[in-house]
Amino acid sequence: MVGNQTDGCFFWLLSLSNDFQLQILLFGLFLLIYLSTVVANVMIILAVKSNPNLQSPMYFFLSHLSFLDVCYSSVTLPKMLETIIAKQKTISVRGCFAQAFFILFTATTEVFMLSSMAYDRYCAICKPLHYMNIMNMAFSCKLVATSWTLGFLNAFANTLPLLRLEFCGSNIIKHYSCELPSILSLSCSDTFMNKMLFLMSGCTFGVVSIFLTVVSYIYIISTIMRITSTKGRQKAFSTCSSHLSAVTLFYGTGYFRYLRPSSVSSVVWDEILSIQYSILIPLLNPIIYSLPNKEMKASFKKVLKL
Repeated sequence: MVGNQTDGCFFWLLSLSNDFQLQILLFGLFLLIYLSTVVANVMIILAVKSNPNLQSPMYFFLSHLSFLDVCYSSVTLPKMLETIIAKQKTISVRGCFAQAFFILFTATTEVFMLSSMAYDRYCAICKPLHYMNIMNMAFSCKLVATSWTLGFLNAFANTLPLLRLEFCGSNIIKHYSCELPSILSLSCSDTFMNKMLFLMSGCTFGVVSIFLTVVSYIYIISTIMRITSTKGRQKAFSTCSSHLSAVTLFYGTGYFRYLRPSSVSSVVWDEILSIQYSILIPLLNPIIYSLPNKEMKASFKKVLKL
């Protein structure tokens, strides 16, 4: 049981399985996923930094997205790996709050980073003659800084009120990580304001980011359809297809996780969706952005030779 938060208080986390052999298999699988995620994203960062041909705004945003994906997966996976094999599957209350903060921080930042990348593709395809004037380094840095700032503000606003809550009932979080809804469900305090704040901030940030992304792609698709040559359309679409895939995966799983009806909610569904958007997507992003990109693959070869 957990009363007012002190350093000695803790929550129990759920493991993905209670079968020992399956635990070993899952530990090996997710350890491989985590190491692959870190290596792949660090490779992208090094490739962009070391190659003069990859100094455009698109690759600048991609390097920040890769750093963000390393942070995002590092928030949940190390603790998840510990939970899979440890007998004491616990996390301190303050540690749980910290994890919830960084999950919200990195997830919100990634949403706006993807919106910034959508705007970058809009400028590149719809306003090619003015692209470098609009997406100069100073403006690109402002977009990145704004994404991180909005992520911090959203996380801070939602996790700070957790400090006033009391936990006097069950201390079992029905999840492998400390996501905010899972924490609020355990409190014996009135969490109405917490839930309303989470809903309002999620809807506000979500609607704004989706609106910016959708509007950008409406203009992008409209411009591509007006290109007369098939080769020209294919080339234009190839520059934004990777980003569109990443946006669809991240938004689709993330918003379905939180906005689907409670009637179809379950612990298994929550874990599956959380694994996809917080663990698999940071691994898939380097693959999505690198495989169709000849310059990126050539830069990878140079980095590996160093």
